[in-house]
Amino acid sequence: MLATSIEGSCQEENAIKWDPDHRLSWSDFKAEPNKNSPVAAITASGIAYRFSAMENRGKMKVDCSIDTFFYPESSWYKPETANEIILSHEQLHFDISELFARKMRARVENYSFSSNVKAEMNRIYEQILRELQAFQKRYDEETNFSREIEKQLEWNQRISEGLLSDQRG
Repeated sequence: MLATSIEGSCQEENAIKWDPDHRLSWSDFKAEPNKNSPVAAITASGIAYRFSAMENRGKMKVDCSIDTFFYPESSWYKPETANEIILSHEQLHFDISELFARKMRARVENYSFSSNVKAEMNRIYEQILRELQAFQKRYDEETNFSREIEKQLEWNQRISEGLLSDQRG
């Protein structure tokens, strides 16, 4: 039996892993606020993965771990304008990242990898990131950064339902 192993990862230190039972608090936001920014807070969150692959008789077996993280050192808020509505808005950015991590898990699970696993994994990751960024932008635009309360409530419901309907997290 001929077997080769490939390992790769994309992950950062000092991050808070997404957990359905953990809600962000303002104390999680550690970066200095941008005084010139028109927004009250910024959430830095994203998807990280690591994988290993083994070839056996021409078939690639890929073992992959995909997680969502909040990055405190890159996230900030302005205490004078921040409130619970804005914190809820920022939590949803983190939750949206988790939805896209689940989307990536599903794509990896259903993908037939060749021996070029690292490049194929990177392509999947980059595609998910583009989709995630577009979705996050749309969320901010439709809610006007949490200022449109009715739209914010709609998004809260939509993301909550998305997280509940896909329990692969």
